[in-house]
Amino acid sequence: MHKRQTKYPVFFSICFLALTIVYCNKPNIEEKQVNASVVPSNLYHFDLQKIKERGKIIALTGNSSTSYFIYKGQPMGYEYELLELFAKHIDVDLEIVLVDDMDNVLDNLNEGIGDIVAANLTVTNERSQIVSFAEHNMFTRQVLIQKLPINWQYMKRHEIEEQLVRNPLKLAGKEVYVRKGTSFYTRLKNLSDEIGGKINIMPVPGNYDTEQLIEDVANGKIEYTVADENIALINKTYYPNIDIKTAVSFPQKIAWAVRKNSPQLRNAINDWLKKNRKTSDYATVYNKYFKSSKAQKKRASSMFSSNSGGKISEYDELIQRNSKILDWDWRLLASQVYQESLFDPQAESWVGAYGLMQVLPETAENFGIYNIHIPENNMKAGTLYLVRLEEYWNDKIPGEEERIKFVLASYNVGLGHVIDARRLTEKFGKDIDKWDDNVAEYLLLKSKPKYYTDEVVRHGYCRGQEPYNYVKKILSRYEHYKNVIS
Repeated sequence: MHKRQTKYPVFFSICFLALTIVYCNKPNIEEKQVNASVVPSNLYHFDLQKIKERGKIIALTGNSSTSYFIYKGQPMGYEYELLELFAKHIDVDLEIVLVDDMDNVLDNLNEGIGDIVAANLTVTNERSQIVSFAEHNMFTRQVLIQKLPINWQYMKRHEIEEQLVRNPLKLAGKEVYVRKGTSFYTRLKNLSDEIGGKINIMPVPGNYDTEQLIEDVANGKIEYTVADENIALINKTYYPNIDIKTAVSFPQKIAWAVRKNSPQLRNAINDWLKKNRKTSDYATVYNKYFKSSKAQKKRASSMFSSNSGGKISEYDELIQRNSKILDWDWRLLASQVYQESLFDPQAESWVGAYGLMQVLPETAENFGIYNIHIPENNMKAGTLYLVRLEEYWNDKIPGEEERIKFVLASYNVGLGHVIDARRLTEKFGKDIDKWDDNVAEYLLLKSKPKYYTDEVVRHGYCRGQEPYNYVKKILSRYEHYKNVIS
């Protein structure tokens, strides 16, 4: 926790503190207007037990440098990594739904679009009437974001201070830009009343996030905005020309939100948080995003971050060209390349597969390609092999989404093993045209003698867990890419 740094007299600080405490304890006009009727009478009901039966938890969040983003091909973010740990704890998969208009995120939750909101959400009385908050993830406070003077690097400290807002009274008559659906908006309204002077609160659309507003201050487009201090500290590493030292609130709780009729889920989150808050895994996640400023700055300025450059890898154009041959979404092919090689053109497996697409020399030679050490040749060989697999499965699996799963599995483990799994699926009375819970299940079972020695099996033993996870991870990562990459 950083100590509050102020320059205005001690007497004023004490008065301001007392006034704020008194005001924060009296009912807010807006909060009076929010009551139980705000919560829909037909509130979507889908608590923990149903989430476990479904096999996944759906989280609502935003695209930001702390909540959720893509960096060098993999999903990252403080909220995302904690969600991953929690999903693993309750033994389900995690699905991320990116919310474009964060002013509507609580409505989206109550409508059943997601099961949980994890987006650096401040706990307020107003919000607590609409949703239930779990135990806090952290404490933070709201701070004013303002631009340092021109040539601030060459100025003395007192000269800089003279040009900055340190006394909240000086916000009277100033324009401060925030989203209307945030706690910042409510706090500024309260502060405007407290200081006895009108702060010109300038509402921005719900799809305009706090980090965009901070960037606008840094670039001189607007003079002021407000942010949570944890977010402000991170953005200070990208924009050294902003000041974030003027606090406009006391510490507040940041927490995940669930529907009011999801007590099982809330209790599970609370139990998990209480047990894990002091573990090394939890600390590692926190430190990665809020303590390692150099690493965070590197991610934020990278061409391969969805928050800055917007590229997945340095081979995006090569992947895009080859995806047209295959007639796939290029982001799906990119996800496969990541799974194969982590975008490393020098990657080599123990069986001799090489390059971006982990192509075997003999596979490439079938297509007249001999130097697979060149990324262009490697991608072309891998793509042509995918085309051949597509042609095989095209008449057998009518649905495109299902067919892609069969193609990916065949690329990973070989066509023969997938055909064997399909034969086993038919023999045991399940759907041979469906992957999940059908053909995938019998591919997994091909590692057991009862199944790989069955009379319908022609290619013997298969370590089925590998292609099963291969398909699952590629498609999951593809969904992340679709969330934030054009």
